[in-house]
Amino acid sequence: MSRIGRAPIPIPSGVKVAQDGPRLFIEGPKGKLSLAVPATISVSVDGQTLRVQRAGDEPPQRALHGLTRALVANMVHGVSTGFSKELEIVGVGYRAQLQGKQLSLQVGFSHPVAVPIPEGLTVELPKPTSVLVKGSDKHLVGQFAATIRRIAPPEPYKGKGIKYAGEVVRRKAGKAATGAGAKAAAG
Repeated sequence: MSRIGRAPIPIPSGVKVAQDGPRLFIEGPKGKLSLAVPATISVSVDGQTLRVQRAGDEPPQRALHGLTRALVANMVHGVSTGFSKELEIVGVGYRAQLQGKQLSLQVGFSHPVAVPIPEGLTVELPKPTSVLVKGSDKHLVGQFAATIRRIAPPEPYKGKGIKYAGEVVRRKAGKAATGAGAKAAAG
């Protein structure tokens, strides 16, 4: 059996689990999430734990076993604790502002870029150069953070752009640094 798939998922207090046919519903203090469970996989509530089992031992079922368990565990964690991603904006004059249900970014273009915030997510700006995306759905949080980063990814020469907090941007030497060394060596 899959080591990931057979691990039980503890249900924290305040989290409700319900199943309606192939659909699994999980509700907690941070929101509600649902998942369509594959036909060959079953999810059962055993006291204060969730268990994920598979019907057979075929390779597709084995792959879905661990995947389904990981998705269910992320749902339980999301509705109880939530997920967050922090982005840093680096560059002179680069900043972010909240305007209602939109995030407005000034990142070196001639105009501000407005990004609509999806339902189920909250965006906070601890500083004008820091964006914090929070939500209960791990996939939605990560996808929205990636969408924001894609607007102005960090460039390798000066490091300007939008990057994840803690992300290391490998810097390159510019033309001047390599050109002067090449001329001195050739001359």
